[in-house]
Amino acid sequence: MVHKRKIVIAEDHKILREGLKSLLRTIEDLEIVGEAADGLEAIRCVENYHPDILLLDLSMPKMNGISVIRDLKGRFPETKILVLTIHESEDYILESFRSGLDGYCLKDANCSELVIAIRSVLDGKTYLSPSISEKVLAGFLDDRKTLKTHSSWDMITEREREVLKLVGEGYKNKEISDYLCISMKTVEKHRSNIMRKLDVHTSSALTAIAFEKGLVTRTATNP
Repeated sequence: MVHKRKIVIAEDHKILREGLKSLLRTIEDLEIVGEAADGLEAIRCVENYHPDILLLDLSMPKMNGISVIRDLKGRFPETKILVLTIHESEDYILESFRSGLDGYCLKDANCSELVIAIRSVLDGKTYLSPSISEKVLAGFLDDRKTLKTHSSWDMITEREREVLKLVGEGYKNKEISDYLCISMKTVEKHRSNIMRKLDVHTSSALTAIAFEKGLVTRTATNP
């Protein structure tokens, strides 16, 4: 009897998620135990199913992929996390690996490469798409990346980024409070801190920054 490894798929685009499910069902030793359409749902799936691996998009509604990685790696280090994303920039790659990521695969990969990435991560190896420059990973592993001058954005905490992401998606304070399981007063405090640090004074300015920093995309906004 084949020992099946459990996998959760976290992808907000339903068509892509269905395609991934169809592909992974053809792999005999993998079992899909859960799927998620946003970052918070991805966390709940890992909490409920304790999968061997989480296949995660970085640009997720409600909580971005990097925040998901940090949360889960702090509590479920045994669950491997493989990112499947369109983002090729060095900043995304380095921040993901610094957060505890196990593998980084681009969405333009073919099916064979994705399967190789999944198996590599399950075997305890670090995976990085071959199309991404080798120097990116080398710079991270050797800790030789040049430190950048701190900007106002660098002062924004991870929780504040989560709040800013939800603001950018169009959620009200009460909804943000419910999603993040924090009080309304705490949400308001975070918003105030963000405005002060970034020197902005309106909700529309916060939304613009959320888009500018790639925390949300036009398709992720709350109707």
